[in-house]
Amino acid sequence: MNYLLVIILLPLFGFLINAFIGKKLPKTISGIIGSGTILVSFVLSSVFFLGFLNGTQQKIDVDVYDWIAFGDFKITFGLLLDQLSVMWLMVITGVGFLIHVYSMGYMHEDEKFHNFFSYLNLFIFFMLLLVLGNNFLVTFIGWEGVGLCSYLLIGFWFKNQDYNNAAKKAFVMNRIGDLGFLIGMFLLLYNFHSLHFGTIQTALGTIQVSHATIVAITMLLFVGAMGKSAQLPLYTWLPDAMAGPTPVSALIHAATMVTAGIYMIARAHFLYLLAPETMQFIAVIGAATALFAATIGVFQNDIKKVLAYSTVSQLGLMFMALGIGAFTSGVFHVVTHAFFKACLFLGSGSVIHALHGEQDIRKMGGLRKWMPITFITFLLSSLAISGIFPFAGFFSKDEILAAAYEHNKVLWAVASFASFLTAFYMFRLVFLTFTGDFRGTEEQKHHLHESPSVITFPLIVLALLAVVGGFMGLPEVFHAKHFLKEFLNPVFAQATQAGGEMGAHETNSSIEIMLMSIASILAVVAIAIAYVMYVSRKRIPAKDGEQYGIGKIIYNKYYVDEIYNALVVKPILVLSELAHDVLDRTFVDGIVNWSGKFSLMAGAQVRKIQNGSIGFYLLFMVVSIVAIFAFVFLKN
Repeated sequence: MNYLLVIILLPLFGFLINAFIGKKLPKTISGIIGSGTILVSFVLSSVFFLGFLNGTQQKIDVDVYDWIAFGDFKITFGLLLDQLSVMWLMVITGVGFLIHVYSMGYMHEDEKFHNFFSYLNLFIFFMLLLVLGNNFLVTFIGWEGVGLCSYLLIGFWFKNQDYNNAAKKAFVMNRIGDLGFLIGMFLLLYNFHSLHFGTIQTALGTIQVSHATIVAITMLLFVGAMGKSAQLPLYTWLPDAMAGPTPVSALIHAATMVTAGIYMIARAHFLYLLAPETMQFIAVIGAATALFAATIGVFQNDIKKVLAYSTVSQLGLMFMALGIGAFTSGVFHVVTHAFFKACLFLGSGSVIHALHGEQDIRKMGGLRKWMPITFITFLLSSLAISGIFPFAGFFSKDEILAAAYEHNKVLWAVASFASFLTAFYMFRLVFLTFTGDFRGTEEQKHHLHESPSVITFPLIVLALLAVVGGFMGLPEVFHAKHFLKEFLNPVFAQATQAGGEMGAHETNSSIEIMLMSIASILAVVAIAIAYVMYVSRKRIPAKDGEQYGIGKIIYNKYYVDEIYNALVVKPILVLSELAHDVLDRTFVDGIVNWSGKFSLMAGAQVRKIQNGSIGFYLLFMVVSIVAIFAFVFLKN
């Protein structure tokens, strides 16, 4: 347990050092402290991971101290380490460390370099707390903590009001989801008298709780996941989160915050298995989000916005996997997605760094000549996310599609089309950014260069992981061991026994080959179409305001933000103005002002008897004494 506490507390230590004395330290030292704490946490996490791998490490479920206790009710601050949480530890600390190293180069010229690293460390601390909590309340602390850190990091360049607005939007929309999470926890506490994962799982077999209550609890918890992991309709904050520095985008989108909803549902899978209605709802929402976000990604021209909508779409596939009972598949795609999406975001940052802040792919082109490492790593990760064999995304995405095919053919068709669009818009991005002629300014062209090694090193490592990461989950048709399924089986054993776990499903070999072939053909066709449009025909996306028809609607993201603004934001602003004018100024201010005026009037009247006449004072005293005696006499 001591090493487990060290894993959590080291990032907190790094935060405290950089927050309080980082300004006095050289930037290099500040960056080394911030990165080094995460590296040590990664090494310790690797020790636990290897222990589970070779069977020497046992599950740890320990209460550190009693937190809330009265009567027979008690909530502890406890930690849980098992195969599921250690997988997240590896992703958080491993990918998180590479992002920290990248940040040392990317943010080196920023005047608040030490603040940035303190926020990054705090973000990692809360995410580790989220995945290592042994009860919903500890998880919720980490859940809220990453929400706070996302606000600080998205709005890091706070002198730009648009960035501040994006940070506030992320914070508020996450609070909407968190309300559902809170109510779900209250229902759990009321019905099971505990928030401990293991206690609730055991109590499900002894305590009689109605099916409607289980459905309500799981739905409410999923509302929290919808907000944190950007699912319809609470997804609009995530693309705007691109306002933060690029390393923040990589950390939020790949390694930490947005995967929290996936983790929470996977951790509480024993509840969801009892609520098939909720699982079906999750599957539908996930598939709809995957397709919806993918269509938007096709028309985006901001390099980071394309990747942002890609993240929303990929998260939709993960939720669909959870909804159809393919828990291992969902976790598998979380891991592979962390590799290639972190590489893609950091690669986009390398491009933006070289172009001095330019993010419009219409003003790029031909960058592979000047940035070969960035190009190769970006290309490999794009192949991975597109599902091309033998890259990581091929295996994890195929597993989800195969599970969907067995569960519901409509979901499979929707997810397959979303995957087709993913391959198209990713290679649209690759071709417009790295091939053809450079379309930027001559000044930008003159300064084009490959990023320094502190930036390219994390790209190379992540690209390699995007290439080989899929081999941890080979499909049945390969007649090989599905490492991840065997590794996570102790956690999802109940799902396997219930017939719900489809992580490495035993599909007919011919069907599996057919599904892999369809997925591969769709991806290749999508890439070919992108090649013809943007390389052979050298097509450039239309300028802003020149889109027409359905293209204009999708380019403007279906006007969802505008609809929310009209239906939610403006009415609230009107009500707040009304409350200010009527309640505050008229009612509250009226009472306060009236009491003040009354005091002044009363004082003016009382002041008249303070006239300095000793005779009047004596008369008033005698009259008062007589009145007192009369009152006492009459009372008796």
